[in-house]
This record gives sequence, structure tokens and C-alpha cells, in this order.
Amino acid sequence: MEKFQESMYKLVVETSTKLPKDVRRAIKAAKERENAGTRAAMSLATITNNIKMADEQVSPICQDTGLPTFKIKTPVGVNQLELKEAIKKAIVQATKEGKLRPNSVDSLTGVNSGDNLGIGLPVIKFDQWEKDYIDVRLILKGGGCENKNIQYSLPCELEGLGRAGRDLDGIRKCILHSVYQAQGQGCSAGFIGVGIGGDRSSGYDLAKEQLFRPVDDVNPNEDLRKLEEYILENANKLGIGTMGFGGEATLLGCKIGVMHRIPASFYVSVAYNCWAFRRMGVSVDAKTGEIIEWAYQDGEFIDFKETEAEKEAAAAGTSEKVITLQAPITEEQIRSLKVGDVVQINGMMYTGRDAIHKYLMDHDAPVDLNGQVIYHCGPVMLKDEDGKWHVKAAGPTTSIREEPYQGDIMKKFGIRAVIGKGGMGPKTLAALKEHGGVYLNAIGGAAQYYADCIKEVEGVDLLQFGIPEAMWHLRVEGFKAVVTMDSHGNSLHADVDKSSLEKLAQFKDPVFK
Repeated sequence: MEKFQESMYKLVVETSTKLPKDVRRAIKAAKERENAGTRAAMSLATITNNIKMADEQVSPICQDTGLPTFKIKTPVGVNQLELKEAIKKAIVQATKEGKLRPNSVDSLTGVNSGDNLGIGLPVIKFDQWEKDYIDVRLILKGGGCENKNIQYSLPCELEGLGRAGRDLDGIRKCILHSVYQAQGQGCSAGFIGVGIGGDRSSGYDLAKEQLFRPVDDVNPNEDLRKLEEYILENANKLGIGTMGFGGEATLLGCKIGVMHRIPASFYVSVAYNCWAFRRMGVSVDAKTGEIIEWAYQDGEFIDFKETEAEKEAAAAGTSEKVITLQAPITEEQIRSLKVGDVVQINGMMYTGRDAIHKYLMDHDAPVDLNGQVIYHCGPVMLKDEDGKWHVKAAGPTTSIREEPYQGDIMKKFGIRAVIGKGGMGPKTLAALKEHGGVYLNAIGGAAQYYADCIKEVEGVDLLQFGIPEAMWHLRVEGFKAVVTMDSHGNSLHADVDKSSLEKLAQFKDPVFK
């Protein structure tokens, strides 16, 4: 078990820090077909730079290392209880060393366990088989993309597509709608796994199981093969693009599975996964616990080494000029910004996620936030021997969760800028216009890229909420983001949603009989 535990630790670290070959090839293809000089192209350049940085530093690709889910096949006679305990110890070790963010929270008390263990966590699912080795697959699926999972009960009415019936064409409509509704909130361009049939729980299990398939495999079911190809081609015509900025790459992979159902129920379940598609697998010797072979190793390895031209493009952000903002920021500076502007922030910013926003509604802020920047981020942090905190990963979290609070908190404390990903809704947009604020969209998943912009951790408040939910005081330099909601009532997110809905309607007519 000691050797098996070591093998599981290696699997966890590899999954968190290095994307598999098939995912890299899909991202490279998306980058090559994107139009140069666009916000989407800038995003993909940042993404590939981030992948390279994670490789070199052996640090998490994305700060949200998600909920570890293991699928394990064992020979008959292997003690699955012992395997489970070894996996838990490997998880604790990886968390302690900053390869995983502590993500296990008690649903009733809100207390973070601090080690990624808890009731039901990590998720470990066992099957037996006739082979003489252990097969372990791991996926780290973050909350931003997990929240964009969706399940349809057929027949149903779908916005933009009309009635979806209990047939292959109804399934097609559901899958296209699932990509539309995710927009940029799930860190597009993404991958989807689809489960047809089953009940509500087994349908989702089947959908997630599809995410373990190689991106470039071929579905043995001819109908599903055609449907996968159709979805991949046409979802990219919706114009949602990377991070929801618009563009050519919206979906990078589509895998569909089917199972039987009872007559009364017909579910189509979709598991959405971000571009940071972190799943790996190993074959393990059942007797020694040592790794025999790694999965997902077929084909070319893309290391994303930047050309000089790409470095210059990434540094510039887009063809537009980059506006420097020094925090604290004045209302006059904020009012001068408009949707599409690329900014870089110097000075202080303060992290705040769900717990902080709820807290600030009823309490005073622990620091003066007038003119300051709130960053929707739950970083991976490690403390050194001298007690000083260091940022290991620090990309943005999905902002829409804070929609009930954000506008009120900005006005209450005088906050001028909010950074996150995926955009926010009409309540926040109205507050930005009234108060004089902007929403800045950072590149989701680019946890190493943004960690490099953080020069010092100057303090932390409300650490009782756990590392991801505490308010970290970060001094930054050259922290780039795009204005996607301004103080004049404009929202890129609303515009892309509207245009992609119009494009979705072109797929209303039947395709599969």
C-alpha cells in the first residue's frame, strides 16, 4: 500500500499540473484557427502560456483543483478498502504541498476540512474486471464548469430551438442548448460529455464517464459518432468563443454515451468541462503498487513553447492599447473605460468569493475598500517556514454566483472594479452605471499566469472561512484583464448571449430523423 499511495500521489500531481496530450492538441488546433488580434486570440495565448508555466513549475494549471473523482478497475481479490485509504493519504499529501487547493467544505457548517477529505470526498468508484492489473483514472473538475452541467427531461421546450422530442433530433437540440447556456462561465472553449437515458443520477454518471474517453477516439455507435461530429462542428458556429469573448473556438470535444431507461423518463445529461481538462490515468501493478503505464499518451506532445511573435502578441494583449490603472482607482478613471478596453492593474487588490460577499452584506470590511479592486479568486496558498504566505495559483472564479450581492457591496464600500470570469447580470450592470464601476474579465484557468503578477501577499483577513474563501491582500503588477461590463450600461456578455441565441435558432429544423 505504501507504493500504491506513492503512485496515487504521482497521479494527482500529474493531473493537477500537466494537461494530457489529446487535450493539448485540441487547444493547439483552436489557437491556430482563431483570428489574430482578437480578444479570443489573446485569451488562447494566455492559456497556452499558462499551460507551459504549470509544466515548468509543477504547479496547478488552475487554482480550482476541483473535486477529485477516481474511477478504478481492480482484479478480483484486491482489497478496495486499503486502496481507498491509500488514495486519501495521497490526497492529503498533495493538498499539504500545494498541488491541490483545500476544497472540501462541510455543507451545513461551511467549515473547510483543510485536507480535501470529508463525507463522500474524494469520490472513488470501483469496478472489478478480469485483468491482472489495477486501472485508475482521475479527473479534477472545477466548480466553474461543474456548475454549467445541465440535465434535460424530454420532451421539453428550449429557448431558440423550440420543442425537443424523444428522439435523436431532440437529443441534438439539448446538446446544442447546453453549449449555449454555458457561455463563457465554464471557461470556454470546453469539452462536453453527454449521457442519454438512465435516471437522474446514473445519467450524470454516464455523462461524466464520457469525459474519460480520449478526445480523438471514434464512437463505435454509428448514430452517436455522427452526432458527436455534428455537435463539434456546429457548436463552434455559435460565436461564443474563448472565455465568452466571441470567436471561432467554443467547443473542443464532444463525447456521447447511451444507456437504457424506463418508459416514463427520458433524460439527456451534459457534463461540461473547461479548457483546463485535467484527467489522467495509470495502470498499476496489483502486487507491487507501482505504475506500469500512463494513459492518454498517444500522439504528439505539444509543449506550447512560444515563438517570439506570440510573446509580443501576449505582451500587448490585443492590437488595442493597454490602459494602466493604479489602485486605488478614481471614479473619473472608471468612467473613461469602455467595453473592450484592455487594462493592467498595479497596486493592491483583495480577493473575495461567496463567503466574503455574504459577510460584507452584514459587516464592515476589514480593510478600506474605497476605490479598490475585488478579485473573485480562491487561490492556492502555502506558508513557508517563516510564516509568510506565498501564492501558488490564482486564476479567477466564476462571478455570476455573486450577482445577488455585488452591486450592493460596491456601493456600500466604494469598490471601483471587480475582476472575475464569465460576466455578471443586470443587477450588477445597473450598479456599475449608477456607482461608477467596471467588471474586468480575467482569463479563467490561467492560475500560473496571474500568480506571476502577484508580487507579494501583504495580509489576510477572515481566514476562518478557509483558504479559498478568505480575503487575501495582494500587491500586483501588470495584472491584465478586459473590460466586459462598463459604467455606461454596456455588457459584452449580454451582447454575446444575444448573438449566440440568434445563431442557435438556425439549428431549429430537424437534422436527424
